[in-house]
Amino acid sequence: MSTTVIWTIAIISILGMILAFVLWLIAEKFKVIEDPRIDEVEKVMPGANCGGCGFAGCRAFAEAAVKATDLEGNYCPVGGNDVMARVASILGYEVKAKAPTVAVVRCNGSCSNRQTVNVYDGVKTCKVKASLYSGDTGCSFGCLGCGDCVAACKFGALSMDPATGLPVVDEEKCTACGACVKACPKQIIEIRNKGPRGMRMFVSCVNKDKGPSARKACAAACIGCGICAKTCTHDAIVLENNVAWIDPAKCMLCRECEAMCPTGAIHGVNFPKPLDKEAVKARIAERNKKAREAAAAAVTKENKGETV
Repeated sequence: MSTTVIWTIAIISILGMILAFVLWLIAEKFKVIEDPRIDEVEKVMPGANCGGCGFAGCRAFAEAAVKATDLEGNYCPVGGNDVMARVASILGYEVKAKAPTVAVVRCNGSCSNRQTVNVYDGVKTCKVKASLYSGDTGCSFGCLGCGDCVAACKFGALSMDPATGLPVVDEEKCTACGACVKACPKQIIEIRNKGPRGMRMFVSCVNKDKGPSARKACAAACIGCGICAKTCTHDAIVLENNVAWIDPAKCMLCRECEAMCPTGAIHGVNFPKPLDKEAVKARIAERNKKAREAAAAAVTKENKGETV
C-alpha cells in the first residue's frame, strides 16, 4: 500500500472523527430534554389516537397534560374517568369525574317519515352531497344517509339501519369521542350525558323551519309549538330557532314532555317500562286543574280581604 493511500485514509478518518465530535457538540447544545412523565402518561392512554380530546393523538394529549398546570379542560373521552384518574395520579393533579356521555342521533327522518322528492346520483358521501344540495327529501336539516359518521367512527359504534336509512349508535361501543359529530355536515349528532342507568330524554330533530314547513317535510319533526317547554316543571326545555332542546342537567326524566309532544319528536330511551301517555296526560291534567283551583281560591281570598 502506497504512502499516498495511507495518508488519504488517515486524513479522512481524522476528519470524520472531528465532524462527528462537532455534530455531537451541536446535538448536546440544542437537544430538548423531554419530561419523562410524557411517556408515563402516554402509556396509560387508550392509544386510539381518535382526536376526541381535541389533540392530534394520545402523545399530543400527554404532552399538553404534562405542560398544563392542572387537568381542567383536558379530558380523554375514550379512556373516561379511569384513565383520567391514572393521569392525575402520575402528574399529581386532581381531576373531577365526569358523567359518562354517548352520541345521540337527532333526526326522526326515517323513510316512512320523510318523502323522497328526488334521487341523488353522485359520490356517496354526506359531505359531497351536502355541498351540492339540501338532500333527497323535503327536509334540508335531516340526515343525508350516506354514512360519513359510520366511516369516521374508529370503534364500530355506528351503523346505518337499512329500514330507516338513519345511523344507529351502539351504546356499548360508543366512546363519545365526537368523530361522528365532526363528520356530519348536517350536525344532527350530539354528545349527551348517558343519564342514570342509561335513561335519557332528547329531542330527535334539528329542523329550524316553522311548524307547518317542518311538519310537511317530516311527519315526526319538532314544530316548535312549545308544548313541551310549557309542560316541563323543571325548566329543562328551551325553545330556540323553532326547535326544542332538553338540558340533561335539569331533566328529571319524568317523560311528561314525551307524552305531550304532538309529533313524537321527543324520545326517551332505556326506560324500564314503556311510556303510558294517557296516564301521564291524566296526571298533568289533574295537576293543572289543582293549580287553577288554587289560583282561583287565592283570587277569591284576596277579594274578600279587600271588601272587608
